[in-house]
Amino acid sequence: MAVGPVVAFLEGEGPDARGRTLFDVLGFDDAALERTHDFIQWLFPLPEPSGAVPDAPVLSADDRQAIHDSIMAQCAMAAATDRMERFYRSTHGWLRPDDHNHLRITRIIRSLRLLRGDAEADAFRAAVLSIVEATGAPVSARSRGYWQTA
Repeated sequence: MAVGPVVAFLEGEGPDARGRTLFDVLGFDDAALERTHDFIQWLFPLPEPSGAVPDAPVLSADDRQAIHDSIMAQCAMAAATDRMERFYRSTHGWLRPDDHNHLRITRIIRSLRLLRGDAEADAFRAAVLSIVEATGAPVSARSRGYWQTA
């Protein structure tokens, strides 16, 4: 089975395309998470190329299986999910009709569904929607629709 660098990254054994480790990225403060746009594809990979980050990893079938089978990669994704949920709870710039974070949220839900399962994806989506509802945020129906179908 030939796996790509995203598996090593999620197992804490290799860097992303910018030389950062999983632990570097998980240690980003909220400001760094907001201003950095090339980490989410490494924490939450998908099988299609990123439109925003051309050199982001593309999840292969072998990568997907390796991540499913790796306790470390599963733990890393759980930690990344917790970190991103904390980010969305503690920041409010994304709570508007359209924001780049809405695309990130869709990616997170889709990646979780592929790599961790429906329960994890649905729990993250529910957490995000509860923030939107609790704040009365004007997040667009389009974004919420993407989250519902991710």
